[in-house]
Amino acid sequence: MSDQYKFTLEESEIPTSWYNINPDMPVNPAETAWNAVLHPGTQEPATPEFLSVLFPMKFIMEAVSMDRWIEIPEPVRDIYKLWRPSPLIRARRLEKALDTPAHIYYKYEGVSPVGSHKPNTAIAQAFYAKEEGVKAFTTETGAGQWGSALAMACNFFDIDCHVYMVKVSYEQKPYRRVMMETYGAEVTPSPSDKTQYGQSVLAENPDSPGSLGIAISEAVEAAVTSDGKYKYSLGSVLGPVLMHQTVVGLEALKQFEKADEYPDVVIGCVGGGSNFGGFAFPFLHKNFTEGTKTRFVAVEPTACPTLTKGKYAFDYGDSAKSAPIVKMHTLGHSFVPPGIHAGGLRYHGMAPHISSLHDNGDIEAIALDQVSTFEGALQFARAEGIVPAPESSHAVKATIDEALKCKEEGTSKVIAFNLSGHGFFDLAAYDEYLHDNLVIYEYPQAEIEKATADLPEVQLG
Repeated sequence: MSDQYKFTLEESEIPTSWYNINPDMPVNPAETAWNAVLHPGTQEPATPEFLSVLFPMKFIMEAVSMDRWIEIPEPVRDIYKLWRPSPLIRARRLEKALDTPAHIYYKYEGVSPVGSHKPNTAIAQAFYAKEEGVKAFTTETGAGQWGSALAMACNFFDIDCHVYMVKVSYEQKPYRRVMMETYGAEVTPSPSDKTQYGQSVLAENPDSPGSLGIAISEAVEAAVTSDGKYKYSLGSVLGPVLMHQTVVGLEALKQFEKADEYPDVVIGCVGGGSNFGGFAFPFLHKNFTEGTKTRFVAVEPTACPTLTKGKYAFDYGDSAKSAPIVKMHTLGHSFVPPGIHAGGLRYHGMAPHISSLHDNGDIEAIALDQVSTFEGALQFARAEGIVPAPESSHAVKATIDEALKCKEEGTSKVIAFNLSGHGFFDLAAYDEYLHDNLVIYEYPQAEIEKATADLPEVQLG
């Protein structure tokens, strides 16, 4: 075991292929439908022709690929070199502050130019779009991490970028908007009057705070009504997005070899599933193929308890029922979350792969309230010096709790979590916490039951 704090790799050690979990999924796709993408109108399997209206064809082919390793295009790896490999850091000061025998490690994705893990897929999707001659992307964003990443990626490949940003986040996080505009993107608070669906939401509720489901509906509508000018880009949920993020976990595997340790527990926050899947899947691969026994803990907000309280069923990916239908843990496509500060963890559904793995017992899920997560964030910041994003703070707090459990039990476990982004643009949220203005909020079960009463009735086969 090394006495180092930081474990780094050379540029030459950036993975050359992403890990595709499809062939290793431990559940029968015919039984779980984790790979089923259905047309929102017919509820039949979506054809490549339908999906190609939304996504570049190479992205679609990755979704159905059964190749375990998919080569990272050289132009994508070249841009990755701006910040990759990201460091794996032993949180020795946090261990000391907690007086725990646990060994805590975090993979720090906040070193990317936009301060989060999101560019790992944004760069790939923009490259595929450029290859296909796409002139512009539409997308949605919650806290702004994804919008910032896609704006940067589109700038690199000379593609226009139009972002529908959830209105409550647009108002909470103005500097994320400024960052997107700095890269040349157009940013619109959602719901907006730019789309028919946005107009309908505002007609019903002029003060709607918005949701990722609504913003997705607007971005999808803008793409499909553009006569082929725009494609749509998604920052989480779908298989290729999670696969692009596995560059994180694959690097971490190499770094743990240098640390001469291996994680007993892997932790990540979950909203749509991109950072958790990207970090956890390469370690899950070891569980599936080599018999390792690592535990996996996905952490979500009590205000948006998709895995812990949502229904595992087919649902639309957006509020307008215009995005494809997938099987996932869902709170219902009409779900409108409260304005919690973890804006990236407000989506009504969960990645189908992660939903299936959770349903099969391969990963665990817990929900934490925003007050306790900020408590953990401050403990971490004061020990390690990094101010974590509110989303990432869920993983931080869960890690602290695991480490304190080790202290109580007198056991020494290796705990690894993905610090998926920094909180430098989220200081207003920290200000709210420091001045006791945050409240503990649990989304009411009655509202979940109401929202999930309108799920599509899908019969496969």
